Amino acid sequence: MSKTIVIKLGTSTLTHGSKNLSRPHMLEIVKQVSDLHQQGFRIILVSSGAVAAGREYLNHRELPKTLANKQLLAAVGQSQLIQVWENLFSIYGIKIGQMLLTRADIENKEHFLNARDTLNALLTQQIIPIINENDAVATAEFRIGDNDNLSALVAILAQAEQLILLTDQEGLFDSDPRKNPNAKRIATVEKITPEIRQMAGGSGTTLGTGGMSTKIIAADIATRSGVETVIASGEKHNVIANVAQGAEIGTRFIAQSDKLEGKKQWLFGAPPAGSLYIDEGASAALISEHKSLLPAGIKQIEGKFARGEVVKVIDGKGNVIALGISRYNSEALSLIKGKKSSEIEATLGYEFGSVVLHRNEMVVYR
Repeated sequence: MSKTIVIKLGTSTLTHGSKNLSRPHMLEIVKQVSDLHQQGFRIILVSSGAVAAGREYLNHRELPKTLANKQLLAAVGQSQLIQVWENLFSIYGIKIGQMLLTRADIENKEHFLNARDTLNALLTQQIIPIINENDAVATAEFRIGDNDNLSALVAILAQAEQLILLTDQEGLFDSDPRKNPNAKRIATVEKITPEIRQMAGGSGTTLGTGGMSTKIIAADIATRSGVETVIASGEKHNVIANVAQGAEIGTRFIAQSDKLEGKKQWLFGAPPAGSLYIDEGASAALISEHKSLLPAGIKQIEGKFARGEVVKVIDGKGNVIALGISRYNSEALSLIKGKKSSEIEATLGYEFGSVVLHRNEMVVYR
């Protein structure tokens, strides 16, 4: 199968440093994508810029800084943004399809699988999907948060081989290059550590919402699911084509594992509803012995969650070592924690099996 690449385009890249969408710069992006498309690459764009396009369309009208007005700008701007993309891709005879997603589309397993099927259908018909968060309707609890995070989840949805995050920086530096002229670019990151996270600074533009820190989070999500991630400057000539062909540009984050099966990939999209704190024996069983989590190893339950929701697994040192789908709700777990599996039915009056998290419904980080 052809290589699938998700390309995230930040607002600063689309505006080329101005207050308006830069059609010439967007055309250069389209040309690169079109060349890869002709070579057989499966390309997905996660495009920011709806709010910036809305401001441009309304001639930068002064509006009160409320959620409703931001959603107004997104509603007005999204149609303008997709029209620009459609006009530019039509120059090369390429069809596009728009997908607008919210957190609810990712955290619900059925919606997640439906979105994945839609993506695959578009790609099979050689239509380039252009994806954005549905800011016009998303409320705080249903927001994915930023398009860096969204692009990582889309890469998981599409089972992509590579995620390219284009921004106004040339990659991750050992210190802020805007403040330190001697800052050095980090070419390759084998694994995202606390030290790597500390290197990420804030947002470099007032038009966008994502800074380097959100890109590190996105890279962490993607690489844990087996997707190589590259952070690079959208200003570099032919950057997309060069990164796709393996050129040493920007910062490359190495994929941490082979692709997870679809059932497990969904876990990365679903926000954890609670936490299970486990003892050393249970930690060893999960990490070293590749076993399921039994109630006997659970020391503490945090949060209120239903059976079938995703929970975090935390070891004695406070490290999140796994995500999994709980076979029991939080009330039931508070009663059976620390008990043997043979005691579940006597304690609850029923049972959904001897394990709390089955190995086939878990992602272990180590």
